[in-house]
Amino acid sequence: MNIVILSRNSNLYSTDRLVEEGEKRGHKIEVIDPLKCDIIIEKEKPTIYYKDRYLDYVDAVIPRIGASITFYGCAVVRQFEMMNVFTIATSDAIQRSRDKLRSLQRLSKAGIGMPKTVFTNYSRDVEEVIEHVGGVPVIIKLLEGTQGLGVVLAETKNAAESVLEAFNGLEARVIVQEFIKEAKGADLRALIVDGQVVGAMKRQGKEGEFRSNLHRGGSANIIKLSEAELRLATNASRVLKLPVCGVDMLQSARGPLLLEVNSTPGLEGIEEATGKNIAKSIITYIERNKRR
Repeated sequence: MNIVILSRNSNLYSTDRLVEEGEKRGHKIEVIDPLKCDIIIEKEKPTIYYKDRYLDYVDAVIPRIGASITFYGCAVVRQFEMMNVFTIATSDAIQRSRDKLRSLQRLSKAGIGMPKTVFTNYSRDVEEVIEHVGGVPVIIKLLEGTQGLGVVLAETKNAAESVLEAFNGLEARVIVQEFIKEAKGADLRALIVDGQVVGAMKRQGKEGEFRSNLHRGGSANIIKLSEAELRLATNASRVLKLPVCGVDMLQSARGPLLLEVNSTPGLEGIEEATGKNIAKSIITYIERNKRR
């Protein structure tokens, strides 16, 4: 097969591993920068032009689109869809997952547990917002934040008020969430391929850090998920229509709680922690779907 990986950096671990495993299985793999693609919209013949050629020979696409290029990246994925090219994540599903508020609304409607969350239109009534999530401390998150950026722990009402006022002044949209103390700065990442968990790790934030992101110095270890955690992860994947994704959860006294669903999860941390060949799982998922 001719498989295209939409990525701006071919040297990234995840991109490199997908190329390696795809080539091992006899496929031709190209890494293409989505921002350098021209989308040609024409009656009955949608196509994409990249550098010196039309991409009319592609069998499957693996989007590795960063949050900062979601709009144009999804337009490229959508164009491949119009060309009847298989993609492991549709443009609509990527956009749904990138909109934290929209995805939380859909997931809560589906009965998936999550920390109490409040979204307001630049409300100045901070005390009422805090009461809605059970009091301080609270987590304040930028809707567009990634890798732990734009996430603040406000331990007092004064701190929460200061942070919210600062974000409001910048006209930055935020959500306020309940702080899950018993999680102790750790979370779980389940990697889903074809709607099933193929690997899971527990990420622990470094001492004094409430965020567990590996990009912020956290550590990771393999973990066996409980039945409730497996069910939450697979249900979240199904609700957001993302057969390949990363599902982040917290362990709490009332069971697992969903944090977010990542449509382009990194492979380095999970492969190192679990010793599992996640990249191969993704390539074989594409092969199964092309046979169908």
